[in-house]
Amino acid sequence: MAGGTPVIPGGSDFPFRAEVTGMVGIAGPLGAVFSLRCSLHSATMIASRMLGVPADEAAAQKCDAVGEICNMVAGYFKAKIGLGDRCVLSVPTVVAGADYKIRCRRDDVRMEMLLLYESEPIWIALDIRP
Repeated sequence: MAGGTPVIPGGSDFPFRAEVTGMVGIAGPLGAVFSLRCSLHSATMIASRMLGVPADEAAAQKCDAVGEICNMVAGYFKAKIGLGDRCVLSVPTVVAGADYKIRCRRDDVRMEMLLLYESEPIWIALDIRP
């Protein structure tokens, strides 16, 4: 959907500044929040690829694109674990800026991964409520 293939980086020394965070909640027998954090540049590249337009034309759609990616990944996840019809997704929420923190509950179980998309770092996480 967004072109390109995310890869797992070989090292862990990647400068990372999250300027866009998309989140989708999962409710039902499983309670969780899927989130994707990336730079403004990465969000713009995702929108550009999804829309098939140059980056300057896609910049205004970057938050919508990140929200849609979160929605697709969360939906795929719940289907793959066999809860497709028994869980529902929230509307995607997207936060943009340079001065914010996202906190999860202390007892949530977090699975997280750093990926590179077009050589840009993207951080994804799934916070599961036990």
